[in-house]
Amino acid sequence: MLLAKTIRTAVALLGLCGGAALAAPAAAAPIKHVLLISVDGLHALDLRTYIEIHPDSHLAALAARGIEYTHADTVVPADSFPGLLALVTGGTPAVTGVYYDSSWDRSLAPPTGPCNAIGAHVLYNEAVDAPGGQRIDAAKLPRDPAHGCRPVYPWQYLRVNTVFNVVHAAGGYTAWADKHPAYAIVQGPSGNGVSDLYTPEIGVDGEGHLDTDAVTASIARTETYDTGKMEAVIREVDGYRHDGHARAPVPTLFGLNLQSVNVAEKLAGYQSADGTPTPSLDAALTHVDNLIGQLMDALAKRHLDRDTLVIVTAKHGNGPIDPDQLRHVPSGWLRAVIAAAADGEPAQLTTDRSALIWLHDQRTTGTVARTLLADRKRLGIERVLWGRRLALLFPSPAHDARTPDLIVIPRPGVIYAKAGATKRAEHGGFDTDDTRVALLVSGPMLPDPGRRLDMPVSTTEVAPTMLSALGLDPDALQAVREQQTPSLPGVAWSRLAGRHGGPVH
Repeated sequence: MLLAKTIRTAVALLGLCGGAALAAPAAAAPIKHVLLISVDGLHALDLRTYIEIHPDSHLAALAARGIEYTHADTVVPADSFPGLLALVTGGTPAVTGVYYDSSWDRSLAPPTGPCNAIGAHVLYNEAVDAPGGQRIDAAKLPRDPAHGCRPVYPWQYLRVNTVFNVVHAAGGYTAWADKHPAYAIVQGPSGNGVSDLYTPEIGVDGEGHLDTDAVTASIARTETYDTGKMEAVIREVDGYRHDGHARAPVPTLFGLNLQSVNVAEKLAGYQSADGTPTPSLDAALTHVDNLIGQLMDALAKRHLDRDTLVIVTAKHGNGPIDPDQLRHVPSGWLRAVIAAAADGEPAQLTTDRSALIWLHDQRTTGTVARTLLADRKRLGIERVLWGRRLALLFPSPAHDARTPDLIVIPRPGVIYAKAGATKRAEHGGFDTDDTRVALLVSGPMLPDPGRRLDMPVSTTEVAPTMLSALGLDPDALQAVREQQTPSLPGVAWSRLAGRHGGPVH
């Protein structure tokens, strides 16, 4: 017992600081590889409906040999950045410190001008790319006055470590593919958690120019983009780096993000409130299903399907599902009301399916909140979180440099966007359409396959589950320890390892 505790402590320390490598998972372990597939926009409803319509699909086959969690929710606000970090850290924005890919930090300085802690817009999307979209441009990043005015890269902004840090420190090879160079945030604070990181910019046109609609204004172009990323992951399964130019180990922990469903929900949406997909959305789901089938075939060809745990989930959903609920409210209306309530405000307004508001002068918070609520019908407001209500979810903005001062939660169906917006769905909100996502854990080593569990779970539980499956200590994750995040129910990973020849470590 003392030896086991010592090993667990060592793994935890290595996960925090990226120290010397520990032995990789033992050959006797039933799970040698964990594959995480994040399909933006994939609701629990979408997965179940698609399997029922397409019983011979690859997703149906995965469900038949796995566990489907039908009541899984992602963190709020349900945006890609906090949604991804939930999956790989086991934490909510309260501990990761990341609320959105467009936020505000009161302790930082802007990219240009005097380097004083006056507050800065923290933007981690295609806007911080260098020309061509292949890397981050340091000149576009906020600066940290407390650390020599250095630019703050995404991984330096993250307050806790990731599963990639833990697996990498334990001697495992890791890989991840996502949609912007800023998704290097998965590297964790050490900056080296992912051995093979592939982040082709989705907002680049065919000539390498930044254009946010170059891909995502078209379902077909998004499907082509997703195909390219899946081909990169298949090369990793075949024993190469993502570009196929150099040999590499098959990753211990790897995966990718897919965008086709997300774009189809925004451009085509649903036929009715029950989640019946439009033909375009169903076709996008089929494209994702086919890509997953190609990946599963690659695993089977290498005889890796027997010891690979596959997890299919989403960073976020999209809403509204019911097309009759859709209502666009210009975000400029919110900004005007805030400015009328308090001169010079807001410092930052981030809108989608909710509105995050940071103020220069926090003494005006109550005035701004009451002014917004007085115009709640025109602005589509359900409620405003501030003060004590906000503190139920996140650290107080009076003590944490990153917490929004107010959060506007709109009525069902409302999207805050530019005037004239036409998208049929968006994410970033707090209601079920945004948060209730698919979660499927599959593998031939799992007992009692084909189960559907309806108990409430969180996508934060994916991170400790992945480590437990590999025989690593979930408490190596700082967020797991701080928020006491459990692993997903349904499988006793230590017993599973024991039935297949002993513990992993």
